[in-house]
Amino acid sequence: MTSRPNGEPLVRLSGVNKWFGELHVLQDIDLEIGRGEVVVVIGPSGSGKSTLCRAINRLEPIDKGEITIDGALLPEEGKELARLRADVGMVFQSFNLFAHKTVLENVSLGPVKVRKKSKGEAESRARELLERVGVASQADKYPAQLSGGQQQRVAIARALAMEPKVMLFDEPTSALDPEMINEVLDVMVGLAKDGMTMVVVTHEMGFARRAANRVVFMDGGRVVETAEPETFFTSPTSDRAKDFLSKILTH
Repeated sequence: MTSRPNGEPLVRLSGVNKWFGELHVLQDIDLEIGRGEVVVVIGPSGSGKSTLCRAINRLEPIDKGEITIDGALLPEEGKELARLRADVGMVFQSFNLFAHKTVLENVSLGPVKVRKKSKGEAESRARELLERVGVASQADKYPAQLSGGQQQRVAIARALAMEPKVMLFDEPTSALDPEMINEVLDVMVGLAKDGMTMVVVTHEMGFARRAANRVVFMDGGRVVETAEPETFFTSPTSDRAKDFLSKILTH
């Protein structure tokens, strides 16, 4: 894999803290993600991975610290936040497509509403993206007529249609049947190869090995270890990472 690109990091988290009541779910997180870098976040359930991912586009507000995207501080709310969210694509565990709109409408809606593109331009681009993720033939169907793997690929196309600077994936394959997982991961590997900046929370260690520049291992709300994939999987330095890997890599 390529080494980390130079220059100002695209995403920077400094001293980020988050509580849910008494529960301290993010503890003093410092993390920088360079342009074109693919960072895979792994760790046991409840380690704060998804909260970290959701904090990057302020779906989850933070209690302390700061997050910048491309040098700009995350705004609190309002139009600035909407504009920033347009720069940060998000793909969820559940596909979150509009059930009453066709696949084509799902992908072209955001660019028209937020990016102020013409309907024709947005639809033309949507068809290109649906082709890219391998579901061009499903453009006129509704989400319920598609398999889970197809729906998730549509969700990726929808996020890409906004021309985001960074893509966040929050366990994008965990709701899928096993035979559909690879069709989604293959699309993600393609994005990584094309230089998309990505933060991916996943249990798919094979994807981490194939596509990540860095693995970030979280436990108990903290970043415990960060390393290149090969180093992390073959010789993790922390006991917690060793324990985690021994449980998942032996099955």
